[in-house]
Amino acid sequence: MSSSVTPSNFERLVEIMSRLRDPDTGCPWDVEQTFATIAPYTIEEAYEVADAVERGDMDELRDELGDLLLQVVFHSRMAEEAGMFDVEDVANSISEKMLRRHPHVFTDQRIDNAEAQTIAWEDIKAAERDNKAKRTGAKHPASVLDGVANGLPALTRALKLQKRAARVGFDWADARLVIEKFREELDELDVELNANTLDQSRVQDEVGDLLFTCVNIARQLDIDPESALRHGNIKFERRFRELEENVRADGNKPQSMSLDALEEAWHAAKASLAGKY
Repeated sequence: MSSSVTPSNFERLVEIMSRLRDPDTGCPWDVEQTFATIAPYTIEEAYEVADAVERGDMDELRDELGDLLLQVVFHSRMAEEAGMFDVEDVANSISEKMLRRHPHVFTDQRIDNAEAQTIAWEDIKAAERDNKAKRTGAKHPASVLDGVANGLPALTRALKLQKRAARVGFDWADARLVIEKFREELDELDVELNANTLDQSRVQDEVGDLLFTCVNIARQLDIDPESALRHGNIKFERRFRELEENVRADGNKPQSMSLDALEEAWHAAKASLAGKY
């Protein structure tokens, strides 16, 4: 295993990016990129980090973290060229934030357990939002929902919105109550589907409410909905691939089989993978 990244290695990466962005001798593709064009790659790299963690592939995780670090350096280089900030400012900003949000580590303040730390963390972030609103001259008082980025995956954003609302007491007392709400939302969707004229926008609203409630159920059960859905996707993919292999072995193709036959093959695939995934 190699040693941890040293300052000289990081400086080398910063210099590489500087060379790549040189308008005269750099890479034409890198030179023409902007914050907007690079942002999708930043999101993609973050997901690839999560995928490597999910698979427990540490070699892949090392490489994917490198790709993600490159994104930080890339954005920072473009900002430096525009005279806004550089990668040192980025490092300083996150360092100051960590010091501010961990007074129990870096000052004499004491916090007894993880639950108390979570509460203190949220209190500090709330104070930061208030200070930002005052500093920027915001027309409206800071909201507990401020700072939940619109660009987050929808399931993740729903979870963050719900957690923020729960901080001020807007929450269900029990997961079973949320399940009742889920059934209510399902009934409302059923009403729309049985209407004389199907209104797609109303159907979309009801499906959105249903998904939002699913996230709430997961949160109440202390389950990350994004991770749960990724696991569900993996499980479905493995079972469907097993189905395809089984029907091919019988000389069939899924597209030529009836729905009843496919359902039977699906249950057979599930049974053959039972206990494996």
